[in-house]
Amino acid sequence: MGSAISVRLDDEAEQALRTLEAAGLSRSEAIRDALVRSASRLRRRSELAAEVAALDADETDRDEMSAVAELMESLRAPR
Repeated sequence: MGSAISVRLDDEAEQALRTLEAAGLSRSEAIRDALVRSASRLRRRSELAAEVAALDADETDRDEMSAVAELMESLRAPR
């Protein structure tokens, strides 16, 4: 079993916890799940930022995107 912690919840967090409890989760389950999901979102954001930076640094990819954009523009119907 993990370690026990104590937290002070603001009104918004208390309401969210009540909602999760009403859905059938225990307080511990709801808090553990929220922590794990939050950490997962942070990791995913970091991974996406790294992917964006890698794509931005890839000159070949940027050249290809420009070529595709130019091709699409040339194929667009006149206005």
